[in-house]
Amino acid sequence: MSQDHTPRLWFAGPVKPGRIAAYLGLAVLGAVVGAAGSLVQGAWFPGGLLLSLAGSAGLFYGALRATGTQLGAIAPAAGWLVAIVLLSIGRPEGDGMFSAGIGPLVYMLGGLAAAVMCATMSQPVQPGGTTGRLGR
Repeated sequence: MSQDHTPRLWFAGPVKPGRIAAYLGLAVLGAVVGAAGSLVQGAWFPGGLLLSLAGSAGLFYGALRATGTQLGAIAPAAGWLVAIVLLSIGRPEGDGMFSAGIGPLVYMLGGLAAAVMCATMSQPVQPGGTTGRLGR
């Protein structure tokens, strides 16, 4: 028996209001983690940078496992990306969340790399190892 180890696409299941709410909630959670990571990575360099990257990667992987779809990892990554981009722009007065240096750059690129890795991971085989096809 061949088993398909590819992750399911976001449109593989029926569209339900609960599923949409879950993805929106994950996007909001991603924005919160992105904002918190922006503060932590600058406050306690280099430990804060590692902590914020681990938190972001943990959110992306946890969302992938919780939803079982690629969109489960993409939704919090999108919220995370929107939050860090908005925080990096700064204000007209010159205030900005990110300082100049290697830390914010590593945080942005490392978080994006973690999001891509989690979104392209294959799902583990379900217990029982069956393909899900009836009668075979």
